[in-house]
Formats: sequence, C-alpha cells, structure tokens
Amino acid sequence: MKILVIEDEKALRESIQEYLQYQGYVCETAADFLSAKEKIAQFSYDCIVADIGLPYGSGIDLVREMKWMESKAGIIIISARNSLEDKLQGLESGSDDYLTKPFHLSELNARIHAILRRRSYEGRNEISFNEIKLMPESRQATVNDKAVELTEKEYHLLEYFITNKRRVLKKSAIAEHIWGDQYAQVSDYDFIYTHIKNLRKKLVDAGSSDYIKTVHGSGYRFTDL
Repeated sequence: MKILVIEDEKALRESIQEYLQYQGYVCETAADFLSAKEKIAQFSYDCIVADIGLPYGSGIDLVREMKWMESKAGIIIISARNSLEDKLQGLESGSDDYLTKPFHLSELNARIHAILRRRSYEGRNEISFNEIKLMPESRQATVNDKAVELTEKEYHLLEYFITNKRRVLKKSAIAEHIWGDQYAQVSDYDFIYTHIKNLRKKLVDAGSSDYIKTVHGSGYRFTDL
C-alpha cells in the first residue's frame, strides 16, 4: 500500500515516514502545497495524510482538488487546530478522518489501516481468488487453507494482482505501486521479474494454479481465463 505524507515540519514528516515504512507501507512525502499537488497529479496513492497549514496553500484545498479529480485515495487531515469548526471543514471538504496534533504514530497507523480496509476491501476480513485467500490484517496468504510463507514484497504483489485481477498491469505501474515512484521510470525491470518468479513458484508449489500470465511487451495479468 502506498501513502503520501504532506507535512511541512521536517522532524514530524520524517518520523511519520520512518514509522510507516517500518509498518510495511511504501511511504512518500511532500513538504509544501505545490510539491504535493504535483505528486498527486502524477502518481496514485492508497492514502494521503495532509496537514492543513502548508507553505503556498492549504491541505483543505488539496482535498477538494483530489475530490474533483475523483481520486480513490483515503484522506486523513492532520492539524494543530482542535476546534469543531476546523474538524467540520476538514470532513466536509471530503477527507475521511481528522487527527489533531500531537498524536501517537500508532494511532495514525490505526486510522490509516481502518480507511484502507474500508475503501479497498469494504470491511472484509479476507480477500479470495479461487483457492487463494489473503488476510489483510495479518498479511497472511493461504492456498487451499494452507499457509504460504511470503516475503513482504511478495505479499503486496499478490494483493495488488488479486485486487486488479484480469487487468493488464504494466511493469512501471507494478514498480510504482510496490516500490514507490522512484522506480516508475527505471529502464530495467528485472527486479520485478525476480519477485514475480519467486511468488509464482511459491503459489504453484503450494497447490495453486498458475494465474500470473506474462503479457509480452506490456506487463502481467492475474487471471484464471
């Protein structure tokens, strides 16, 4: 899952990024309104954490712009302001949650997790594709109800494939979603092939059909067709 943190306070921005990366997220940052607006226009995110008070603009305006763009990202507003008016303004602009500073990073993580589950999985405790099941909370995978040991990247790859089943996923899109935008424009995607090869072998060895299909010249499709 990919998160953008928009916060002008350097120490807080870096501590949030470090914590969320430790939790297994791909986490990118922006320090002001203009750089955040550029990232949102160029890349897709699963969740955006935005401060209200930013250099060159407001986090509220970013939320409104994302809604205008019909972004599917979950949005959490963070602010030092604790007034009811500010909270209502943040929520009415289209954000999913409002968190007042100072806050514990574990609370932010819980809020993010709740939004991602609600938006991506509609509250389900598991995601299924034929004999494969994923448990998003524990990040566990099973084939025919038997556990499959996957690395963090392999789990995220499988989750991305299943939630985008039967769609052709370009290598650049896979790289961006799993590894971050710094990998979206690289010329050599051998690292993706290696991870997919290992994931495919683990699934097949566990008794799964081979659903990962190579689409020559384009990328990959996860399908039973």
